[in-house]
Amino acid sequence: MNDRYEAGYGDDQYGGQEQYEIVGYDDYGRPVYQQVPSRPPQQQTYDPYGQRQDYAQGGYDTGRQQPIPPAYDPYAAQETAYDPYGAQGHDPYGQAAASERQPRVTGQTAYIPQQDGPAPDGRPSRPLPQQPEEDDGRTPPARAERQEDGEDGQFAFVEEPDGESEDVIDWLKFTENRTERREEARRRARTRVIALCVVLALVVAGGAGYLWYAGKLPGVSSPAAANGTAVAAGAQKRDVIVVHLHNTGKRDTSTVLLVDNTTTKRGTTVLIPNSLALTDDSGTTTTLAKSVDGDGSSGTRDQLDTVLGTDIQGTWRLDTPYLQNLVELVGNIEIDTDTDVPDPDAKKKGSAPLVHQGKAQTLSGKMAVAYATYRGPGETENAQLARFGQVMQGALRKLSSDPSAATTTVQTLAQILDPPLTDKDLGTFLARLADLAKGGKYRTVPLPVQADGTLTAATGDSVVKNVLGGTAKSPDAGSALRVAVQNATGTKDDTEKARVALLGGGFGFIEGGTAAAGQAASEVVYSDAADKQNAAEVAKTLGLPAGSVSKGAVSSGADVLVVLGQDYRPGTS
Repeated sequence: MNDRYEAGYGDDQYGGQEQYEIVGYDDYGRPVYQQVPSRPPQQQTYDPYGQRQDYAQGGYDTGRQQPIPPAYDPYAAQETAYDPYGAQGHDPYGQAAASERQPRVTGQTAYIPQQDGPAPDGRPSRPLPQQPEEDDGRTPPARAERQEDGEDGQFAFVEEPDGESEDVIDWLKFTENRTERREEARRRARTRVIALCVVLALVVAGGAGYLWYAGKLPGVSSPAAANGTAVAAGAQKRDVIVVHLHNTGKRDTSTVLLVDNTTTKRGTTVLIPNSLALTDDSGTTTTLAKSVDGDGSSGTRDQLDTVLGTDIQGTWRLDTPYLQNLVELVGNIEIDTDTDVPDPDAKKKGSAPLVHQGKAQTLSGKMAVAYATYRGPGETENAQLARFGQVMQGALRKLSSDPSAATTTVQTLAQILDPPLTDKDLGTFLARLADLAKGGKYRTVPLPVQADGTLTAATGDSVVKNVLGGTAKSPDAGSALRVAVQNATGTKDDTEKARVALLGGGFGFIEGGTAAAGQAASEVVYSDAADKQNAAEVAKTLGLPAGSVSKGAVSSGADVLVVLGQDYRPGTS
């Protein structure tokens, strides 16, 4: 076997090769060598593994033992050698060491043979390589072996297999798994966000579609209106309740119709003047005010149905004390007032007004009653009726939209309602109107009438058709034909004479008022072809020629319209 060093290199003073011995192991279990002091070739040395070794002229002899190596000092700067196994000099493989130590050779530094030699100042020329992790005690020391294949003769350190590679693999697997888990968590979170966005988009789109279809989007019409297929006014469904306000202080009455159009989802308060002409059960013409006082709730409701062609479901008599309680129960109201209203209980003239004119005025129950019933000097009935309509709409805006809560409010009033109207029916009806009023889909309109209380085709039909149904109610089976009479003769008594003649002939009479100008020829007009024969009978009853019968427009509430001209001769029938 070749020596580790070339011949002639590193000869000591005795002519032999420089020799190294194991002085211990570093922190990673690797052997550390130092140069053996020069001594005669015959001196025996001892192997720390308990085997006899002899280095002579590059030869390898296992029959001799090396002397016990001194303790290894890993730090060259220290004066005393460090024994990594304590004062016992314990061999790393469990073999007992000799109690003697060799003295440290001054000036010599241990180093690994394949490294460069020590620097001139005694320090290693290069630091030993460091391992990335500390030894856990399981790694066996590396073995120094000779090259036997004719190489350069230097030591080669063979790293024995250990569990470190497995630990590294496990760590890499753990890191990879953790990374994959993080990526999977990110993917799941991203999926949830996308799903949430899709759901929100669907909800927004569905809500917008519903609002568009219902016509609730500002500036956008509903599909029915856009296609011109809006439901005809006469085919729309409406719920109507008549409200009579009784002023207990002055014994006056005011009447309005509360209309809930369930087809168009809109509400309306229709102001009915007290001068509206009605016909009682006997066929006698009367006014709305007289009908409320004389015929009562039921009779007035039927008469209004006849004139307006409506189907009123109930009557709500609202005395002023109950109106005051209603406003207080809803927590006062806020309306725009058009005039100052004096305090009716003020004892001195010139006292401060109870209600001030202005926008967004807050009215208590007492103030609301005073404003709803106030009619100033020189004002018409319509001015006071319009204020009552304002108070009703203001109360609806403050009333709860919940049917149960609205019913509780009605019950708290402790009113006795006229049958068939019940507390629950009224509460549910008012809750629907309250919802429309809060949504800005509520309005107040007057019913225009002429000075004599009759309706005209131009003014009355605009409200009757568009708000109340569009056409007059057909008479019930077996009921009398309703005939409206308009006087154009210039003689006022002719209307009464025509009424008596028609009632005697079994026809119903409706006061049609007086024409603005006289008319020479009389007319008998029917609108439904089924009433043509009835119109001929009316003309015969009044003594009018058959040629006066024609088809045309008839005012609401009547089946046949008669215009008495100057050719009318009472008593000639």
